[in-house]
Amino acid sequence: MGDVQDLVLHPRILTAARKAKLHRYEEVLRFSPADLERLTHLSARDVGHLVREVSEAVRHRIHAATALQLLLGDCPAELKVKFLSLGCPVLDEFLRGGVPCQGLVEISGESSAGKTQFGLQLCLTVQLPEKWGGLNAGAVYICTEDAFPSKRLAQMAQQFPTRALAPAEVTKKIRFSDQIFVEHTADKDQLSKCIQSRLPLLLERGVVKLIVIDSITALFRGEYESRETARRAKDLQSLGTQLRKVSQKYNVPVVCINQFSESDPSPGTSVVQPGDHTADGVQDGTCRAVC
Repeated sequence: MGDVQDLVLHPRILTAARKAKLHRYEEVLRFSPADLERLTHLSARDVGHLVREVSEAVRHRIHAATALQLLLGDCPAELKVKFLSLGCPVLDEFLRGGVPCQGLVEISGESSAGKTQFGLQLCLTVQLPEKWGGLNAGAVYICTEDAFPSKRLAQMAQQFPTRALAPAEVTKKIRFSDQIFVEHTADKDQLSKCIQSRLPLLLERGVVKLIVIDSITALFRGEYESRETARRAKDLQSLGTQLRKVSQKYNVPVVCINQFSESDPSPGTSVVQPGDHTADGVQDGTCRAVC
């Protein structure tokens, strides 16, 4: 954020902060006033001055915009929301621009509703230049249940250049099948390890800018007994938090494909609605497309 030594403070306070190894604003704000007193050996009054100056400096660095400014795009560049096109003007208009590049997006529906097709389509469009609705990067496709549909992808990649919104001179330069990285995870621990250690290697280099997980609920379906609902919800919420952090840190969309089943709506039975399988906390900050 900023250097504490650049603040207009008494030399005594700046020296104490330097000796306590409090060099950055975030290092000061991480501690309570009482902890800062113990670390710096300053008086409560001096610590108050330090915290106040740091807080003011941080406040002036934060950019803000109204909802109308965000809608019109009349705001600082870092606040503008980017969207990943689906490659179809009708669907892009329906989703008000496409898939947002920050946050989690859930695609849910019954079996054979086209959910995987949706995910593969995004893996292709993300490779287009930003001018044509893409993000000019590859994608990671994480399979947790079925084998990766490589034959279907090959068919789509072959036909995509003729159907894409971008002109032929743009699409012919892209080798669509070569920029989709496939990962198989058999349980939630493997998925968590993949999110924390493997994905950052690609994301930090800018190689990929889309993550598709097909699916999350498959990992939680058989691992818990009926009496372990609370633990299941907690683990699912923790996984959702990890994915949100990745999305926010690298400014990439995370698309989760999930299947739901519908019970026979006879007396005494209930119908499972889209998202019922998702734990509280994972739905927060997400959007959903029901196929």
